[in-house]
Amino acid sequence: MPAPLMQISTPDVLPASADCVVIGAGIVGVSAAYWLARAGKSVVLLEKGLVGAEQSSRNWGWCRQQNRDARELPLSTRSLALWEEMAADIGEDLGFRRCGLLYLSNTESELEGWAAWGRFARGEGIDTRMLGAAEATGRGAATGRSWLGGVWSPTDGIADPARAAPLIAKGVGKHGGRVVQNCAARGLELAAGAVCGVITERGVIATRQVVMAGGAWAGSFLHQLGVTFPQAAIRSSILSVAPGAEGVPSALHTAAVSVTRRGDGGHTLAISGRGHLDLTPGAMMGAKDFLPMFAKRWRALRPGGLQGWRSGFETRARWAMDRETPMERMRILDPRPSQALVAETLRRARRLLPALRDSPVQASWAGYIDTTPDGVPVIDADVGIGGLILAAGLSGHGFGIGPGVGHLVADLALGRPPITEVAQYRLDRFRQSQWGKVAKF
Repeated sequence: MPAPLMQISTPDVLPASADCVVIGAGIVGVSAAYWLARAGKSVVLLEKGLVGAEQSSRNWGWCRQQNRDARELPLSTRSLALWEEMAADIGEDLGFRRCGLLYLSNTESELEGWAAWGRFARGEGIDTRMLGAAEATGRGAATGRSWLGGVWSPTDGIADPARAAPLIAKGVGKHGGRVVQNCAARGLELAAGAVCGVITERGVIATRQVVMAGGAWAGSFLHQLGVTFPQAAIRSSILSVAPGAEGVPSALHTAAVSVTRRGDGGHTLAISGRGHLDLTPGAMMGAKDFLPMFAKRWRALRPGGLQGWRSGFETRARWAMDRETPMERMRILDPRPSQALVAETLRRARRLLPALRDSPVQASWAGYIDTTPDGVPVIDADVGIGGLILAAGLSGHGFGIGPGVGHLVADLALGRPPITEVAQYRLDRFRQSQWGKVAKF
């Protein structure tokens, strides 16, 4: 069953030209298009399926600074303010609220890791508070058990994955941009090594600037252009339960299960880090690059099946510009969830939180998290093709930092001072060994 998603109507007419074309209408793509349109640029946002229909509506909805890798922390801090600014400007409720995030643990080593991160983060101006046993047990009263300690990050929060990307896309239109759904971008037209147009299934859009924000599809698209982007996709399975449970924290993480309150009053349930690595051509070709990450996460990841291969999103075959491409054959990636993992997640959640024991399951779904070898995104305007900006590989952290990534993309496209440093997001960092560089979170 697909994750819940607000659907919006958009024009079907494809403009002949634009200052910039953004490919992919997930949270990064809609945010990039929004900030570009808000800056007065003519923007076309292309989506092969529906706005927000892939991983941007299939995540937990967390917008956090807590436990971020140092390379992402400035972007996550800026994004929290941008969530509020975008909602006010668009005039819609994106579901964003600073409800605070609660982490609880009975493991000394885990608490020590959080404490070490907290010492660093407080030096960066982040409000993160270690909890002793009494306070952790009090804040975790809904569990009915004692806790050794925890963390409370009061300025972090959540937004609504079902509504955020579609409503930001409406903001693109408010500022004069054009959003076109069910229209796949097949490739780029180049002149003298630079972009001069985007080839779509409906025709060509003349442009000198393109943002590739295609999520799990980015690697195969760039492969057509001779650009290597190491990318692996983790299939994550989660579920939601119906409204009715009282007293459950809005956003709670434990080693056993994580729980997030949804916009309808229900709750999303997931096991942090757990997922399946489906066999795909991209994963096979890039296995060497991902060995450090897989070595770190081997306890959480499980071998998957052939769903990813059959979906075609990580193909390394060449496709023709005048015939149907894998993006048109698979408009929306909607993989089957692992029913065993869904059942285990539900058991853990009901064991942890008695209030959920009578909450019926609403839905379960899966999504592909596009991941880089070091778990940090690529946001780069120098990938070897003039006028092409890459913003992908958000590695499971993209929803919360989406507004900031979009703003940074717009900064690069407009040549204005960036909101954060950009060196840590460059694609060419993968020319070096990734041992010891995997994100720490």
